[in-house]
Amino acid sequence: MGHWWVRNIVEPGKLPLTLALFSFVLSFMVVRSIARLIRAGRGPFRNVTPGGMHIHHVVPGVILVVIGGFGAAASGRYGVGASVCAVIFGTGAGLVLDEFALLLHLADVYWSEQGRKSVEIVVLTAALVALLLGGFLPFGVNELSARETHDRGVFAVNTGVNFALALIALSKGKPRTALIGGVVPFVALIGAVRLARPVSPWAKRFYRHRHRARARAIRRAYRHDRRWAGPRRRLEEFIGGAPDQDLAAIPGRDEGPPP
Repeated sequence: MGHWWVRNIVEPGKLPLTLALFSFVLSFMVVRSIARLIRAGRGPFRNVTPGGMHIHHVVPGVILVVIGGFGAAASGRYGVGASVCAVIFGTGAGLVLDEFALLLHLADVYWSEQGRKSVEIVVLTAALVALLLGGFLPFGVNELSARETHDRGVFAVNTGVNFALALIALSKGKPRTALIGGVVPFVALIGAVRLARPVSPWAKRFYRHRHRARARAIRRAYRHDRRWAGPRRRLEEFIGGAPDQDLAAIPGRDEGPPP
């Protein structure tokens, strides 16, 4: 494992990206857990409200992203400085995207239905970065043996084919399937061969004069949404917490329980 890590991560200069991904996921998990504890009124954590003004964690997140981003640009791909800046950037990105819905709606919708967008964007971002990291894993290593060259060539071809399948799934109106399928090959294949969603670019281009295919796509999309809406909702609630059904999108609303 140590040799693989040095050979495939450290030597090609992929350590900063790997550290950024890990720190991004860990930052999101930690801050979301703290927010849930504050909401439940448990533990020692409290909202930061100097002078009565609530400071959302997107604020320190932006500061960390700026520091880590400019630091990474100045540090390159190697050295301790690059790794430290990558951790700072990943941590800040986790704090920022955990409140992505707040930035999108310009209102504190953290515990509302609109706040689910934050969880979705974090999951999709992590999948995209993992795809980027895994997709370029075969490259950047010098003095390869014939066996290593063959194995990495096969991996690169598989990655390219899988990426093409993910693009087809994306054109069929399945962005989540495309991003997850970029990491898990069979998911991309399933998304590429199944019917497109009725409002997707693929359906508009290829189902325009195929009325039966379009009708089948509409029925399948309805059945799919009806079947998977519940499990997807429960997964989002498991990750980010259940929203308050009666919570209005009030700017400046506190993340924690009402007084």
